[in-house]
Amino acid sequence: MADIQVDVLVIGAGPTGLGAAKRLDHINGPSWMIIDANEKAGGLASTDITPEGFLYDVGGHVIFSHYKYFDDCINEALPKDDDWYTHQRISYVRYKNLWVPYPFQNNISMLPKEDQVKCIDGLIDAAMDARVSTTKPKNFDEWILRICGEGVADVFMRPYNYKVWAVPTTKMQCEWLGERVAAPNLKMVTQNVILNKVAGNWGPNATFRFPARDGTGGIWIAVSDTLPKEKKRYGQKNEVTKVDAEKKTVTLKDGTTIGYGKLINTMAVDSLVEKMGNQELVTLSKGLYYSSTHVIGVGIRGERPERIGDKCWLYFPEDNCPFYRATIFSNYSPYNQPQADAKLPALYLADGSKPKSTEVQGGAILGLINTEMIKPDDEIVSTYHRKFDHGYPTPSLEREGVLKQLLPKLQDMDIWSRGRFGSWRYEVGNQDHSFMLGVEAVDNIVSGAVELTLNYPDFVNSRQNTERRLAQGFYTGSSSSSAVPSRPKA
Repeated sequence: MADIQVDVLVIGAGPTGLGAAKRLDHINGPSWMIIDANEKAGGLASTDITPEGFLYDVGGHVIFSHYKYFDDCINEALPKDDDWYTHQRISYVRYKNLWVPYPFQNNISMLPKEDQVKCIDGLIDAAMDARVSTTKPKNFDEWILRICGEGVADVFMRPYNYKVWAVPTTKMQCEWLGERVAAPNLKMVTQNVILNKVAGNWGPNATFRFPARDGTGGIWIAVSDTLPKEKKRYGQKNEVTKVDAEKKTVTLKDGTTIGYGKLINTMAVDSLVEKMGNQELVTLSKGLYYSSTHVIGVGIRGERPERIGDKCWLYFPEDNCPFYRATIFSNYSPYNQPQADAKLPALYLADGSKPKSTEVQGGAILGLINTEMIKPDDEIVSTYHRKFDHGYPTPSLEREGVLKQLLPKLQDMDIWSRGRFGSWRYEVGNQDHSFMLGVEAVDNIVSGAVELTLNYPDFVNSRQNTERRLAQGFYTGSSSSSAVPSRPKA
């Protein structure tokens, strides 16, 4: 006999788990509970704060949405106008000491002439091949060559993506791409090269929102606060140690057992099947690959320099730095940094003088100097480092074959495994996607509704869906290091 019995148990209070809990609370039907081993909600969308007062999201998060239901829920949690800032994305790629506007493949007009020629040659070859090709690309590398050509592949796409995924592009599938990679327009690119012009902003996050206070994690704490207190169990004692799919019970670290009718799991699915002790599923899950992520933060004394300006996030394909992306986090909100009257001692200079940590100084900080993000005599007043073992769910060639077996086998056991690593689909791994994976899992459990986000990612990310959402509301019920420099005002 379990200590607690509920109709639906939700494991994990990140965006997916909170989406499930929010939907369960809205429909006011089955009994439910949400558990998490962390003291506060947020999961992989949490925010840490250093002793000096610098905020760092545990990943590069901004808010842009494909769903009205998601918008409604976060606006309910943070309802005031001054709860949010809205930004136009200003992003660049660092290449040969130049800042090339993002997306790189649309702005080769900014490159040295020899690279322009190489890239244009490749784009022309790709366009010619596309006219006669009758087959789909077999992997991500073939997609890159088919869309961008050899030049763009060699100078940007291959080196950058290897930094992100720590896997060659030949070992990745291309079905995940959707809206995440811009396909260049050959005519426009050629015109811009001749006229020395740059292309305009592109993509679903060209405009984005960010919370004024408490970072991205503050959103999810606020969403969690809208849920009934008695249905939440957070903290280390609530870590899941065992899942018994046959008896439909979950055992927690403190020995408490929770019985359930249906289970919505948002922990990494490879961890879930280990806790289930199901060797068949453990073996199957070994076909899923992931990369780890190191988030490194650097706080620097002084006003924001002109060379940084209003930049949001930046991409680094070259080997003169260990990170692939950097975010100017203090540009998102003035509250992401200590205020002007903060008196902070210098830990050391960027060139390593009086180093506190040779590990940090020798890697990310040296990379920041090499890319002119910081100067050697800048005073570093704070550093931050956190590693995530599961950082990116790799869209490997084997992924779909595994998921098409693993997820249905779990669902046959009344376990809906959803979320960034719960269902392992990077193409629907943003905050809005993740939240709706939880919402739609509940609707599938309660009424058999189709889970669009899980099963039709191309649709939910498409222009067609955007137009539908704006017209009527989409849902009526509805491997590497990242350096994040940040500057205090004084």
